[in-house]
Amino acid sequence: MSAQPSKDLETFANPQPGRDYTIRIRMPEFTCLCPKTGQPDFATLHLEYIPEARCVELKSLKLYIWSFRNEGAFHEDVTNHILDDLVAATAPRFMRLTAEFMVRGGIYTTVVAEHRAPNWQPATKVELP
Repeated sequence: MSAQPSKDLETFANPQPGRDYTIRIRMPEFTCLCPKTGQPDFATLHLEYIPEARCVELKSLKLYIWSFRNEGAFHEDVTNHILDDLVAATAPRFMRLTAEFMVRGGIYTTVVAEHRAPNWQPATKVELP
């Protein structure tokens, strides 16, 4: 295998640092293990962020997400852990991670975690007629 899971998140310089713009990334193949039973948990992760100086490099993000496959984690903890690591790597103006876990025992879980830079203010929403 040429690639292996990795906890290293690589970044690159934001090509448009003077503008607020949104990057949306969908990761439909996230897996980790239930810390109680050891059974696999499956989720789709939705990452949305407004970069400051750095953007996350997608291949490193894929390998990072893959690194959770054999780790036991509660849904709430793993979502916040991933957000913390992405914020540490990119220092965005705003970042939201939504983790939609598949059904387990008749229950679906969705965890939403957010980060806002202290001095960042979102633009006013534009409503078109």
